[in-house]
Amino acid sequence: MGRRAHQPDVLGRRQVEAMAAYGVPEADIATVIGVDPKTLRRHYRQELDTGQIKANTKVAESLYKKALGDGAQSVTAAIFWLKTRARWKETVVNEVNVDTTDPLRKLMEEISENGNRIFDHAPIDASYREGWSSENIAGGCDDAAPAPAETPPSLITGG
Repeated sequence: MGRRAHQPDVLGRRQVEAMAAYGVPEADIATVIGVDPKTLRRHYRQELDTGQIKANTKVAESLYKKALGDGAQSVTAAIFWLKTRARWKETVVNEVNVDTTDPLRKLMEEISENGNRIFDHAPIDASYREGWSSENIAGGCDDAAPAPAETPPSLITGG
């Protein structure tokens, strides 16, 4: 003996439509109604399709009425409506403030005033550079030419 065919009634149709409106998954609606999901879709297709549309319509109507009203809720509702329906958006403005006492800025000012030297020291003697090539300096070679015997004191002691 086979299973009895499902016969939808008015109460079942309302229940399916309401559950679809609330966003309940079809498999869960089928469990509540006591049918297979295929049977649910076969007999309640219109309720499943229109439940969510009707719910969205009611919420939109309520939001629209609030947006046109007075008070704090109306402002929030109007902003939400305009962002979602009128494609309004909030923009972010980034401001950058540079402090004139910034140490880096002070250093840059000193460099621009004094040229390449920041500290006052004795100029490097040409004999000190003798035997050095850009290759030795850039390559960091350990067997570079030794420093001459007379190295300026400011380079050794820092003062």
